[in-house]
Amino acid sequence: MDEIVLRGQVLHTEGNPFREGTDALRIDPDGAVVVAAGRIAAVGDGATLVAAHPGAEVIEHRDALICPGFVDAHVHYPQTAIIASWGKRLIDWLNAYTFPEEMRFGDPDYAARMAEAYLDLTAAHGTTTVASYCTVHPESVDALFTAAEARGRRVLAGKTCMDRNAPEDLRDDAQRAYDESKALLGRWHGRDRLSYVITPRFSPTSTRAQLEALGALWAEHPDCLMQTHLSEQTDEVAWVRELFPEARDYLDTYERAGLLGPNGLYGHAIHLEQRERARLAEVDAALVHCPTSNTFIGSGLFDMDGLTAAGLRIGLATDTGGGSSFSMLRTMAAAYEVGQLRGRPLHAAELMWLATAGSAEALRLGDRIGRVAQGYEADLCVLDLASTPALALRAERAHDAWEALFATIMMGDDRAVRETWIGGRRVER
Repeated sequence: MDEIVLRGQVLHTEGNPFREGTDALRIDPDGAVVVAAGRIAAVGDGATLVAAHPGAEVIEHRDALICPGFVDAHVHYPQTAIIASWGKRLIDWLNAYTFPEEMRFGDPDYAARMAEAYLDLTAAHGTTTVASYCTVHPESVDALFTAAEARGRRVLAGKTCMDRNAPEDLRDDAQRAYDESKALLGRWHGRDRLSYVITPRFSPTSTRAQLEALGALWAEHPDCLMQTHLSEQTDEVAWVRELFPEARDYLDTYERAGLLGPNGLYGHAIHLEQRERARLAEVDAALVHCPTSNTFIGSGLFDMDGLTAAGLRIGLATDTGGGSSFSMLRTMAAAYEVGQLRGRPLHAAELMWLATAGSAEALRLGDRIGRVAQGYEADLCVLDLASTPALALRAERAHDAWEALFATIMMGDDRAVRETWIGGRRVER
């Protein structure tokens, strides 16, 4: 069995820093990770592990940090080509940019090209797992899963279902949404490192009948995740109130349709009412914080402290392409800035938790990815903490590794990602 030893500073995740304090994550200044057969075979002292594996290839990263590959818990890979589009609020942004681009994904060749480009771009930024919305076209799902399987990539995704308030070419209906989602689920779910996710875009673009059809599909396959959007902008919340006058609140439009549960994944969740917070916590649903998107589109400020205190599982996401970057470093930086605006800046340990183990737990994958630990899948990111002249200067003045890491979170980009490992294989740029 071929073994590889990565030696350097190693990030250890021993708990949740939001519950147990920032010491729940620690950095070993001279550690090592043994990789074999796609998994982490051992983690420990650098010199000890090198000596214990005399036949292994040793790759030295003494000046870098070996950490889990980043886990991006909410993306729209079909929006890769329209990222950073100017000046619209959510509904206008969808109509002006998103829907015209998504119409192109009925072409299998175009979908394949964008899927491959997206996966390669994110790997270059140290991201090893993504949960993505596709388009209404089954071809868009096949393209992403095919590209992911070829790369050994862990990807969760689903056909985005819409049957109203969208262009005709992007609408299905309740029965077609059920049938096509079920067929895709049967073809891809659990194959290799792939998971199918039942995906109504959000309540404004689905009729009650479609939401109920997807709720029925989820009841048949409760092991699947279900992803959607919730309370992203105030005008969206008002629109939902008009479309569903019988509902107690936005979350109730999903709850009535059987789309609220422990495997539910709700993106944004900024403008929640108290009942919604309580119900989400009661069912152990997960929320996903999308800070670059929330500021770029002007949605609002996520209540990290209040929602973590309520016991909710929370992941972190770029929300490509409403978000303005493919980088989870930039996304962590934006989460820090949002925390500052809410009066409670996040520590580097909390930010790294959100981008790794926290997102993995949100996706119900916390036993497989998101940590540098024995038995976990060998999805790793090696961060150069002095990747640019400015960061090299800052690292010279850092009092400890956490200070150097925080500077890289705030100022780093893909140049800080020295290596990305997916399933125990180094990704070639």
